[in-house]
Amino acid sequence: MTTTTTRARGTGTGVPARIAQQIAVGARMLSLDGHDDFNQGQISARLPGSDTFFIKNALCGFDEATPDQVVAASIDPDAPVDPLAPPELPLHQAIYRARPDVNGIVHSHAPHTLVFGATDLEMRPVSHEGAHFTGALGLFTRTSNTVLDQETGDAIAEALGDGEGVLLRNHGGVIVGKSVRHAAVFAQVLERACRLQLLAQQSGVPYHWSSDSDVALKRDFIYADLSVRSYWDYAVRRVQRAWPDCAAW
Repeated sequence: MTTTTTRARGTGTGVPARIAQQIAVGARMLSLDGHDDFNQGQISARLPGSDTFFIKNALCGFDEATPDQVVAASIDPDAPVDPLAPPELPLHQAIYRARPDVNGIVHSHAPHTLVFGATDLEMRPVSHEGAHFTGALGLFTRTSNTVLDQETGDAIAEALGDGEGVLLRNHGGVIVGKSVRHAAVFAQVLERACRLQLLAQQSGVPYHWSSDSDVALKRDFIYADLSVRSYWDYAVRRVQRAWPDCAAW
């Protein structure tokens, strides 16, 4: 990928080409994983230590995102807002302010994640995917509405704490990562974890989950940075098979 900049629509602000490409590819892989809900949902990224982040604009869906549909935004709630920025910008601003270690965020209405958040089930390590989120998944119940204000965004960041994600009751999920690659991969991981546990619940018979020691081993190996990079690379190839034109980004 290149290191030049592309132009963010509506602001003229330079968006690093590498980040714009990663956001667009991340959006496409979320689409392939069933996260589409018209043009709703967001994926964002920032450079470590920066007060500026970059986010898919409000008008395009995950399945049609391209690098030139990424806009810049500030974590400062009083900063000017790009007219194409998504309305749930406060969600991303609040989390980036609260978590300097987070450099990628996905918010989507993935169906199994949404249904899981509508229950009072505790995430169990039924699968490898569940092991990543066990004990690291918050729950926000104050409202199920669109996140339009800083107060709600701050409350979601508080519910997230130092975890890997937070379920928004009757609304979907928010997944964070040290990079946008991590956030996109772990959004897919959470959706699969929720789907498999819901299937276990649906079976109507007692089921089992991994031990604490196995959970620790899985986190250290299956979801180590090198492993996540290989999952990202696989997902990129899958995107390019589905949309061959993406290979030219």
